Amino acid sequence: MTIRLYTRLLNHPYLIILFSSILILALAAGAQNLYFRGDYKTFFREDNPQRVAFEEMQDMFNKTESVNILVVPDSGNVFNATTLNLIKALTEEAWQTPYSIRINSVTNFQHTYAEGDDLIVDKLYPDWQTLTPEVIDNIEQVALSEPDVVNRLVSPDGQVAVISITVRMSDGDQTPEVAEIGDFVKDIKNRIASEHPDHKLYLTGVVMLNDAFQIAANDDAATLVPAMFAAIIVMIGVLMRSFFAAVTTLVIVATTIAATMGFAGWSGFFLSVSTVNVPTMVMTLAVADCVHVIASWFQHMREGESRDEALHNALALNFMPVVITSVTTSIGFLTLNFSDVPILVDLGNLTAMGVMLACVLALTLLPAMLKILPIKPPQQTSTKPLPWLTGLGEWVITYHRRVLPYSAIVFVTALILASTNQLNDIAIKYFSQDNTFRQAADYQSEHLSGLATIDFAIYTDEISGINKPEVLTSVQALTEWLRAQPEVDHVSSISDTYKKLNKNMNYDNESFYRLPLDVELAAQYLLLFEMSLPYGLDLNNQIDVDKAATRISVTLDNLGSKELTAFEQRAKDFFNKLAPELRLTAASPALMFAHIGETNMQSMLKGSLTALVIISGLLVFALKSLKLGAISLVPNLLPAGLGFGIWAMLSGEINMALSVVLSMTLGIIVDDTVHFLSKYKKAREQGKSAEEAVRYAYKTIGQALIVTTTVLTVGFGILSLSSFALNSDMGLLTAIILVGALVIDLLFLPAFLLWLDTERTAKTHS
Repeated sequence: MTIRLYTRLLNHPYLIILFSSILILALAAGAQNLYFRGDYKTFFREDNPQRVAFEEMQDMFNKTESVNILVVPDSGNVFNATTLNLIKALTEEAWQTPYSIRINSVTNFQHTYAEGDDLIVDKLYPDWQTLTPEVIDNIEQVALSEPDVVNRLVSPDGQVAVISITVRMSDGDQTPEVAEIGDFVKDIKNRIASEHPDHKLYLTGVVMLNDAFQIAANDDAATLVPAMFAAIIVMIGVLMRSFFAAVTTLVIVATTIAATMGFAGWSGFFLSVSTVNVPTMVMTLAVADCVHVIASWFQHMREGESRDEALHNALALNFMPVVITSVTTSIGFLTLNFSDVPILVDLGNLTAMGVMLACVLALTLLPAMLKILPIKPPQQTSTKPLPWLTGLGEWVITYHRRVLPYSAIVFVTALILASTNQLNDIAIKYFSQDNTFRQAADYQSEHLSGLATIDFAIYTDEISGINKPEVLTSVQALTEWLRAQPEVDHVSSISDTYKKLNKNMNYDNESFYRLPLDVELAAQYLLLFEMSLPYGLDLNNQIDVDKAATRISVTLDNLGSKELTAFEQRAKDFFNKLAPELRLTAASPALMFAHIGETNMQSMLKGSLTALVIISGLLVFALKSLKLGAISLVPNLLPAGLGFGIWAMLSGEINMALSVVLSMTLGIIVDDTVHFLSKYKKAREQGKSAEEAVRYAYKTIGQALIVTTTVLTVGFGILSLSSFALNSDMGLLTAIILVGALVIDLLFLPAFLLWLDTERTAKTHS
């Protein structure tokens, strides 16, 4: 009944085209509401525990979002008149950076020393001072001996100096502000490159990380989508050998993308480094739908049927397979809602929407266009299955008892390898090595320090509590413990300031470089120092207004997520044992990324199980057989194990994007399995033997499986060309799993079916 109504509807192609056009235009109009967000906060929900902790710490102390300008002289030493004057000039200019609230450099570092009974607080390179060799030597000596300077504002070997620009951006969408800041500091870098060719500048920091996210997304949008359109033209040209087939396919693809992105705009979605690739994914899946319908239509026409009769039969044959494939694929993408990463949730929802739109358009607008366009089937395309495919089928039938044990060895090996993959998210490694930000980050890691930071906040829960000697002793103990850890590059702590002030107030006597023993004395020293500090260089980056809490900032090597969370736990364990009466919290963007990788993996395991249960139920319905539904689970789960096993050999590291691949691909690879099993079941119901049923499946569906897998693999393979690792890794692993699924469906599945039927026949005879 449904098919009859459907085919009667297709008798009015112009009406379908009209209504489709109205619907598509109405949806596509929403695209004007789309905007792009490239800041790192898009990776985290607002209630993410690590994000909440970080934002609470940012509210209590000064913000830590910054841009670092690395100054590298060709001479190999920053302690010379030319470089120091350049650093000084850049420090002054840096105050013009949009949203800047603090500038730190070796030249404006607030150096304290005793002059008689007075405490002198001044820049390390004061405005009034002339750079003589003696002055330069003094600057170098002080800089390389100050804990708050070395490994933070200057490298221990003096080859690199840093100008750190702290900014205060809005708590919401930071994209416009990031772009404004990024453009400003890039202009400085470009100008210095021409004015001072003997100096190199590198730009790092959280703001430049956000800027790199934006650039990566723009690059993907500018390169991957056109590449996918070009691939579609080539694939349709090779597979269909028809100009109009390519045109109609491109129309379906373009309208699907327009409607999907318009729906996103109407629904309040925004573009991100993940969702910018929705068009590429939707294109890939839409092409597969079109190929099924057009190829079947051509085949029926070549067999002598009229255009309308061939179209009717092609749609009757492909209606349910296309619908079931689209539904299972959408379910796979919808399980990304289990992810803890909002932009991956958006990716899943938008792609699922696009897949269903592609399904509807492929079964309505596409046949309507096929009815009215002067399309003829290419005569040179053979209707016979590929000779090597027939030979492969015969080989599997003959040697199926050998195929199974060898397959088992491969699968067990792959699963063992898959278990060796390590969850590891390092934000800077999301970018390819030819990315400007990645190059700057790598240079900083090699010559100064890593980019990973953790801020530890110690709470006394009483006003002026940090001035207590016992509290300062605990702060110093934690500071010393942190500096002793092998992965730590730098520690900035208020305890160093107290010790230095105590020495200064005792005529710079080195024996007094220790914490003051009296709470009132500590408070007086701190007040005197704060009153001497210039605008923008106060102590609010280390202590809160009430002097009830202090922040220790730690810079570490670029650690993996497990190493970073393990370090956090070690520090907490040490301090909780040392000072149980005090509270310690830890927060930073690096910690946020480290934790999200682990929690996302756990969430996506639940998502994968949910997808498995729902899709299994659909397979039982589609195949009308509980037994075949159960059998289908094996070839549907093995490709992921095979893919992750191969990934272990290629990389061995799993980032947050790869944690969603299992759920995402499960709905896609089901398609091939359903087609093969349905043809096998049909042949068995007609009284054919197991061997004949396998031959029938190879003949009727084998070539189509290769075509659709090729289309999907090319599509996700193009995604692997992204310069952004979360996208490229996802595309590459998905392509590997899709190819693995094809191999399993053409080798393991028929051998498994033959073995099961042989065993059943043997038991029946016995």
